[in-house]
Amino acid sequence: MKRTVLYGALAVMVVVLAAPAMAQDMVKVRITNVSKQIISPPVVAVHSGMARIFIPGKAASTELSMLAEDGDPTALASVLEGSAEVLDFAVAEGPLMPGATMVFELESEGQFNRVSAVGMLVTTNDAFFGLDNFVVGQYTNKQVSVPAWDAGTEFNNELCAFIPGPPCGSALVRDTDDAEGLILVHPGLQGVGDLDTAEWDWQNPAVLIRIVKK
Repeated sequence: MKRTVLYGALAVMVVVLAAPAMAQDMVKVRITNVSKQIISPPVVAVHSGMARIFIPGKAASTELSMLAEDGDPTALASVLEGSAEVLDFAVAEGPLMPGATMVFELESEGQFNRVSAVGMLVTTNDAFFGLDNFVVGQYTNKQVSVPAWDAGTEFNNELCAFIPGPPCGSALVRDTDDAEGLILVHPGLQGVGDLDTAEWDWQNPAVLIRIVKK
């Protein structure tokens, strides 16, 4: 059973779902932010091979675009909660700061042996870290280097008028003209707008994720 608690973070409502209290098979997902960026509250899901949060090279869903553009996970959380292909998922209570680590413990069993995770790099137009469809074995203990992806739903103008995170604070404002249209590996900041690349740029990977199931 998925339990829902509401929290506020980054000026949006964040859904936090705790792992089932009596779960037998658990997978631990440890996410470390190795970028210079603040990351919006990460979303982590355990699901079957029939469910995908995103697919590289394809267009982003509306729910993913809301997370990638404004750090808002509520629509994505609603989809995950309503899906029969998702066994368990969680949304963090708050952002993942540079150098910090968050640990999630979720139920995993049978056909529900895939892990996906996403979170916005908030001082960008539409960059997000994304782990897609990682297969969990019976005795998995592996660290994965996870890049930042460009959601392809906004033009990367790097202008504060369109960026929700610090030092900008412009949530819910989007530049969709000339957006790439597909999810591709993000090239990083190019210094074409208002952002200081020395302060906010990163080199992939954006996060390191260790997945453990025993």
